[in-house]
Amino acid sequence: MKVENISNIDKFFDVINSCKGKVELVTNEGDRLNLKSKLSQFVSLAKVFSGGEIEEVEIVAYEPEDITKLMEFMIDG
Repeated sequence: MKVENISNIDKFFDVINSCKGKVELVTNEGDRLNLKSKLSQFVSLAKVFSGGEIEEVEIVAYEPEDITKLMEFMIDG
C-alpha cells in the first residue's frame, strides 16, 4: 500500500509495532526495510527530521489483520 503525509509518527510506529507479522518499507530502488526494527525506525525518523521530504512510500504487510490495522491508521490518522 502506498502512504503519504504521515503526520503522527508516534502513532504510526505504535501501529507498526502492534502488527503480528513482518511490515516492510519499500524504497524507490526496491530495497526492503523492516519497519519493526528500531534501527529502521530511527533511520526513517532521521530522514523526516533532517529536512528530507518523503512524499510517498510503499508499505508491505504480510498478515491480513496487519493490513487492516495500517489501513485504519491511514484513514483515521
